[in-house]
Amino acid sequence: MTDRKIPRQPDGDYSLAAIKARRQFIEAASGASLPHTSAFSFDPETVSGNCENLLGTCQLPIGVAGPLRINGEHASGDFFIPLATTEGTLVASFNRGMKAITASGGITTTVFDDYMQRAPAFKFRSARDVKQFLLWMETHIEEIKREAESTSSVAKLAFIQKWSIHNILYMRWNFSTGDAAGQNMVSRATDHACRWILSNYPGEIVFYAFSGGLDTDKKHSHINNFSSRGKRVVAELVLKKEVMATLLRTDAKTIQRLRDISHQGSLLAGASYTGGQSANAIASFFIATGQDEANVVESHAGQTFTEVMENGDLYWSWTLPSIIVASYGGGTSLATQRECLEMMDCFGKGKAKKLAEIAASVVAAGDISIANAIAAGEFVNAHETYGRNR
Repeated sequence: MTDRKIPRQPDGDYSLAAIKARRQFIEAASGASLPHTSAFSFDPETVSGNCENLLGTCQLPIGVAGPLRINGEHASGDFFIPLATTEGTLVASFNRGMKAITASGGITTTVFDDYMQRAPAFKFRSARDVKQFLLWMETHIEEIKREAESTSSVAKLAFIQKWSIHNILYMRWNFSTGDAAGQNMVSRATDHACRWILSNYPGEIVFYAFSGGLDTDKKHSHINNFSSRGKRVVAELVLKKEVMATLLRTDAKTIQRLRDISHQGSLLAGASYTGGQSANAIASFFIATGQDEANVVESHAGQTFTEVMENGDLYWSWTLPSIIVASYGGGTSLATQRECLEMMDCFGKGKAKKLAEIAASVVAAGDISIANAIAAGEFVNAHETYGRNR
C-alpha cells in the first residue's frame, strides 16, 4: 500500500462507516481477517472519550464467582463477582475462596483514606528560596485551595505534602474526588492552582514541573504504603477451622507455616505484595468493571497478615493502601462494564467505596484459595486440569 495513514473521519469518527474503513485498511495492510474484532453490540458513539481510532472490540471471557459475603461499611451482603480473564483455573480458584469466606461468616472491610494525587515541583535558586516560598504558601493556602477547587464541582483539596530536596520543592497534592478515580480531575485542578501561584508569588520560581514524579501515576511505589493513592481498604476474616478441614483440606497451623516462609521470601524478593495473587484479582475485576487497567500497578500492592487463634481458627487480614476504582465516569459507562457493575449494584454515584471493599474482598478470596491449594499439594494438578487450552 502507498497510503499508510490510518483512516479518520473528523466529523464522524465513531460511525460504523469510519470503523469499517479502518478495518478494511488494516485487513489490506496486514493480510489478516478481522470478523471477531469488528463484531460488537453497543453503540460505537458511546466510546468517544474512551478510545481513539476505534477498530472494534477485544472480546474477553467473563466468568462469575460467588456468592461472596461481605460485612463492610459500604458493601454489605452476598455478591456475585464478574471476573474477565483468559487464565484457566482463575475463576474456579476465586470461587472456592469466596465459598470459604462465606462459609466462615463473611469478610469484614473498612475504608480508611481516600485521596487522588498530583505531585508538582518548583525549582528555586537556592534552598533558602524554597524556605521563603513555603512561608508564603502557608499564608496563602486558602487562596490556593480556592483556585484548585474552582476547576471542578467534585474535587476538594484536602492537604499538600511538601519535601524540600536541594533547591527543589517536591509536593504531593491530595484531593478527594467523589466516585471518580479522579486522575484527570486533579491534574486540571493542580495545574490551574500552580499557574495561579506562578502569577502571584512575589519571588522567583525558576522552573515549574507539572509532575515531579512523586505522584507515581500508574507506577508502584513505596510511598503509597503510607500515603494512599486511591482508597486504603483493610479486609479481615476469621477462617473457621471446620471450613479449612472440609473445604480446603488444610489447617491453620499449616497455613501459618507456609505464610511465614512465603512472607519472608516476598521481602527478600522486594515484592510489592506479600500475599498470593492480588494482581489476578485486581486485573480481572478491573477489566470486567471498566476501571483503568494500568492502575493494577498501584492497586495490587499491599500487606497481608495471619495469626493462628487459640481455638484453631485462622485470623487473616489484608491491607491494600491504594485501590483506585470508580463507579462513575471513565470506562464504567461502557455497555459490558456497566452491566458488570450493575450485577453488584455498583454503578453510579455513591458507590465507589462499596466497589473498593468488594475489590479487596476478591483479593482475599484469591489468596485464601491459592495458599490452601499450595499447602494441600493441589496447586499443580488444579492448573493442569483447568488451565490447559493448547
